[in-house]
Amino acid sequence: MQNNRNYFIAIALSVLIVLGWQFLYMNPRIEAQRKAQEAQKAQQQTEQTQQPAANSQAAQPNGAAPTGQAAATATREEALAKAPRVTIDTAALSGSINLVGARLDDLRLKAYHETVDDSSPIITLFSPAETKDGYFTELGYIGGDAIGSVPGPSTVWTAPDGAKLTEKTPVTLTYTNDRGITFARTISVDERYMFTVTDKIQNTGETPISLSSYGRVTRYNKPTTPSVYVLHEGFIGVIGDDGLIESKYTEVEKEAVAPAKSTGGWFGITDKYWAATIIPPQQTAYDARFSHFTDGQPRYQADYKGDAFTIAPGQSIEIKNLVFAGAKEVPVIDGYEASYDIPRFDRLIDWGWFYFITKPMFKLMDFFFRYFGNFGVAILCTTIVVKALFFPLASKQYASMANMKRVQPKMEELKAKFGDDRMGLQQAMMQLYKEEKINPIAGCWPVALQIPIFFSLYKVIYITIEMRHAPFFGWIKDLSAPDPTTIVNLFGLLPFEAPALLHLGVWPLIMGVTMFVQMRMNPTPPDPTQAMIFNWMPLVFTFMLASFPAGLVIYWAWNNTLSVLQQSVIMKRHGVKIELFDNLKGLFKRKPAPSK
Repeated sequence: MQNNRNYFIAIALSVLIVLGWQFLYMNPRIEAQRKAQEAQKAQQQTEQTQQPAANSQAAQPNGAAPTGQAAATATREEALAKAPRVTIDTAALSGSINLVGARLDDLRLKAYHETVDDSSPIITLFSPAETKDGYFTELGYIGGDAIGSVPGPSTVWTAPDGAKLTEKTPVTLTYTNDRGITFARTISVDERYMFTVTDKIQNTGETPISLSSYGRVTRYNKPTTPSVYVLHEGFIGVIGDDGLIESKYTEVEKEAVAPAKSTGGWFGITDKYWAATIIPPQQTAYDARFSHFTDGQPRYQADYKGDAFTIAPGQSIEIKNLVFAGAKEVPVIDGYEASYDIPRFDRLIDWGWFYFITKPMFKLMDFFFRYFGNFGVAILCTTIVVKALFFPLASKQYASMANMKRVQPKMEELKAKFGDDRMGLQQAMMQLYKEEKINPIAGCWPVALQIPIFFSLYKVIYITIEMRHAPFFGWIKDLSAPDPTTIVNLFGLLPFEAPALLHLGVWPLIMGVTMFVQMRMNPTPPDPTQAMIFNWMPLVFTFMLASFPAGLVIYWAWNNTLSVLQQSVIMKRHGVKIELFDNLKGLFKRKPAPSK
């Protein structure tokens, strides 16, 4: 009985914080955020916008900031029409390059829609600086008076007529300054999300020139969805000896983050499913910085400034930066890490503390997905594999329960003998365990070891883009979202939506039933408080898990079902009576009237 109690207490403690936080804090916040977004969209549709009075830019990295620009108010269409552009059109991306500053500031992801409806708008990643949702990447140079003007935010580059950036056709932009120094920028992109920007700088003058490269990812707004503690969104990078750096927006608002000078690595800004990063020249030392500016248009910025280099007269030099801008698809990110030798680039995906479990679990699920073509089925298969791996431990757990049940009569005798003498009872019980060769905590190990598995699976379902809008069967169109049905409106038969706090779908109900059955596999604890927890826990968990991703609820329901089967087999092997049917019958028996 002690093992039974420890088992369910351990489960409750392992998920209590997550469930309570999700149910009591996140649901009301998400609902309020949704209403705010709807109001904001309605306002955007009615308000009349005007062209910004000035085209001033964000601060240049590690240099004096120009005067801050007024709040951006242009519509996207107005901003795109304001400057000459080169079209971007690949299998994965659409958009354009702004020839003013050679910025990547117009980028959409063709494969991803805002909702599960394929007719909904595709995801917009980058937007021009003149819009209130400005988000862009820019590369340029910082030089002294001797070199003249160098490419920066206001530089107008020249592109060949009819230039168009595709996977097979790079684009070369050119700029020659007032001192005759020529900059040729070749931009190429692969079939996914990696841009290669190669600058060739030709010194046609008679004196050496010295300049430094810079790059920045600038963004005006934070994500509209509420932040959650299991997911990092904000500034990220792997920078020199500092290693992986993750800084939240709120942290950078208080104080800029400036890692030590580094060689190699990468940095940028990450969302749940999307990211924009710069991989600077890996052999050149640079200073990186995560900042928040409030002069004029507020903006968040991840930037770097490379060490100065010199170009002799008549000589040229090439500088190559990589820019990742797109969806954080696991095989794509891993491929970039390997092919470009980018240190720890896979950490762009927030695998969490249990990285060594979470990522292999995704790999296993992805293997089953590629075989069956359904991530819901992949979750079921992964659960079977996990159960098989833990079968030896589960066998020991139930063997321990069987031994505890075998000595239960002796334990009752000890309780009657020692009465209120708790110390004496404890010593006698420990002696009994020793004589019977019973380890009372043996049954807790399987539970303790499965806690990281639970959190790792939660991370996989919650953070990986492969789970976004991934369907199961029937009404589950998105495994990363809660079950859309609810018993309040009879699962859609009645024409109204249930309040978020009362939302209770089919799969949470199935999970609750399987959890109830699993708990009834063992006798009800004799202690009234434990018995109350024992009886009410399935109902409480049913309501709490109703707001969790459907994939996680499906996993839990399937895991409970497998646990019932597994426990039945093991208990039968050890000759222990399965209490399920007796316990279920006991629920409907009339309780005897208390004696007077």
